[in-house]
Amino acid sequence: MDKLCDAKTAVAAIKDGMTIGIGGWGPRRKPMALIRELLRSPVKDLTVVAYGGADVGMLCAAGKVKKLVFAFVSLDFIPLEPFFRQARQQGQLEVSEIDEGMMLLGLRAAAWRVPYIPTAIGLGTDVVTQNPDIALVDSPYDDKQWLAMPALNLDVSLIHVTRADRRGVCQIASPDHYMDDWFARAAKHTIVSCDELIDTEFFHQEDVARQVFWERAATHAVVHIPGGAHPSSSAPLYGFDVSHFKAYAASAKEQNFSAYCQQFGIDTSETDYQKMVGGLEAIQQLPLPVY
Repeated sequence: MDKLCDAKTAVAAIKDGMTIGIGGWGPRRKPMALIRELLRSPVKDLTVVAYGGADVGMLCAAGKVKKLVFAFVSLDFIPLEPFFRQARQQGQLEVSEIDEGMMLLGLRAAAWRVPYIPTAIGLGTDVVTQNPDIALVDSPYDDKQWLAMPALNLDVSLIHVTRADRRGVCQIASPDHYMDDWFARAAKHTIVSCDELIDTEFFHQEDVARQVFWERAATHAVVHIPGGAHPSSSAPLYGFDVSHFKAYAASAKEQNFSAYCQQFGIDTSETDYQKMVGGLEAIQQLPLPVY
């Protein structure tokens, strides 16, 4: 029942060649502390499934990604994530670029343990011509064809939440939980980092219970890392760090990811990283974005 562990222990579940899903959306509520722990590991040849942000860019820059399944990889105010852009332009990884809705259906198919879900999304587009693994199927009820979005079966998912208890009950208090519930259910093993570790009684409040989006049985490891989404946001606790992302993008312009890692202590520990960005208090003072 007690799923609490440290980041190194949790990330040790990821092995070479696995398919991992990463929750969050662009620069919002990404499990960045878990990504930094993964960067410090020897793991390689990963297939990554994500609505990507700096999580994808950093893993690409570190040479850990063999294949990427994505709908977009963006930092919002920086439209194309810079290290991802370099990796793709230089042909360093296999890619499967699909529609946002197709990715959702692929995660649902995996969660429901079915091989595919038929959809009209993607029909008549280059999504089909550029993804030879995606097939069309005939309807058994009429003469129409449908795109068969294959299940995105994940070995491991990495997700950041607002609060969790030791049993794996998770609360996402931000305005949108994105597709994190489907990432959790689509994976054989789900690792969750949380800003706050709380007692189970906290979830007895009706308004809090409505912000629990998947069953605790789908959570296999809980890692308590306050500020663990930085430099992405974790609303309502803190926004994303624009200045930090600009420094990150500048390192991409110089094609020097190792210098970025050294500058911010990523190579050593999460404690060193947070110290280099001003500490938890500075992270929690980052203003929430306004859309």
